[in-house]
Amino acid sequence: MRAYDPSQGVPGFAFSAGLAKIKKTQGLDLGLIVASAPCIAAGVFTNNRVKAAPVMLAKNRLRSGKAQAVIVNSGNANACTGARGKQDAATVCKHVAAALNIPEHLVIPASTGVIGYPLPVTNIIKTVPHLVDRISTAAASDVAQAIMTTDTFPKMVALSDTVGGKRFHICGIAKGAGMIMPDMATMLAFIMTDAAPSLHVLRTLLRQHVATTFNAITVDGDTSTNDCCIVLASGATPITISTCSSDAGRAFSHVLHEVMLRLSRMIVQDGEGATKLITIRILHARSTTEAKKAGMAVANSCLVKTAFFGEDFNWGRIMAALGRSGARFDMERVDIRFNAIPAVRNGQAVINAADRIKSELGRKEIEVVIDLKQGKHCSTVMTCDLTYDYVKINASYTT
Repeated sequence: MRAYDPSQGVPGFAFSAGLAKIKKTQGLDLGLIVASAPCIAAGVFTNNRVKAAPVMLAKNRLRSGKAQAVIVNSGNANACTGARGKQDAATVCKHVAAALNIPEHLVIPASTGVIGYPLPVTNIIKTVPHLVDRISTAAASDVAQAIMTTDTFPKMVALSDTVGGKRFHICGIAKGAGMIMPDMATMLAFIMTDAAPSLHVLRTLLRQHVATTFNAITVDGDTSTNDCCIVLASGATPITISTCSSDAGRAFSHVLHEVMLRLSRMIVQDGEGATKLITIRILHARSTTEAKKAGMAVANSCLVKTAFFGEDFNWGRIMAALGRSGARFDMERVDIRFNAIPAVRNGQAVINAADRIKSELGRKEIEVVIDLKQGKHCSTVMTCDLTYDYVKINASYTT
C-alpha cells in the first residue's frame, strides 16, 4: 500500500467544483463527482431521526446499488424543509442528470450547512452547466474545498495497492469539524475506487469499517441530520472482488479501511477550535459494546475535554465518566496511562506520576489507555479537546 497524489485522480472518475453563492462567505460551495459509466455504489447515513431531504433521497436511490454522479453543496443542509426540500433535492438531481445525459436515478444528492432554510435551487441550477463544462480528472481537491463549512483545511486521502500485478486506487474526500459523532456530524465522505468489488462485498466492508472509523470519532457528541459516507466503484481497473476473504478482497479491505481511518483522524484534528488530538483506548472490557460505551463516555465528557485543553492532570474526571458509561467494571482494578506513562493503578493514583504526565499534556497528540480488566474486548475512540474557540464558532454559526 502506498500513497499517491490525489490530483492524479481515480481511473473512471472526474470532478468539478463551482461557486453557487450558497454560503455567506465567498468560496467554492458546489461539487460534482462523475463516473464515466454506472458504478457499483453503497452508502451509510445518519441514524438521527431528523434526516435531511438529500439523505432520504440518496438512501432510496442507493438501494439499487448503482450510481454515476454525486452532486453536493455546502452552506445549506436542506434539512427540516418539508415537501419543498424533497422536491428541491430531486430538482437539482434532475438538472445534473440532464447536463450529464445520464439517468436521473443515478444522481446522488448530498448537502451540508445550516438547518431549516430552503435550498437556493435557482443558484445551483445556474451553476450546474459550468460544473459540467469544467469536469476534470484532476479536480478532486476542488470538491474537497467545496464541501467545507467550518473546516479549516480540505480532507483528502489517496492510497493504492497491487493485486495479481494490477494496481487499484482508492481516493476519499471528507468534511467535518463540528456536530461530529456520526452514528452511522456534519460529516460527509465520498470514496472512489477503480477496483470492481461486488455490491455485497462493498456493502459489507463499508458497514464493517465505518464502525471503527467514522463511528469511532467524536468532537462534540452531536449527530448531524446530514451525515453520509458513499463509496463508488468504477471497475475501471479490472480487479474483480467477489468475496471479502479472497486475496483481492483482503487487499481492498485493508486499503479502504486505511483511507476511512485517515479521513476520520483528519476530522478530529480539525475539530472546531481543537488544539489536541486525543485517542482513547479501552482494554479488557466485557464486550465490544461496553468498550465502545466506556470510550465514548470519556471522549464526550466536557469536563475531560476541557481538562485536556487546560493541560490539567485531572484523571478523576476520566474515572467519573467511566462510572456513568454503562460499562461494567470494578473501580479498584482500573489502570490508566497517558502516553504510556502510568497515572492510575488499581483505581488509585500512581505516586509522583503527575509531574511526568503534565509535560505530556502539552503535546498535540495524546493517547489515553484505560484497562478495565474485565474481559478480552477493546475499543478505540478519537476525540479532541474543548476550547474557547469552539464556543465562539458555534455561538455565531448562522450569523
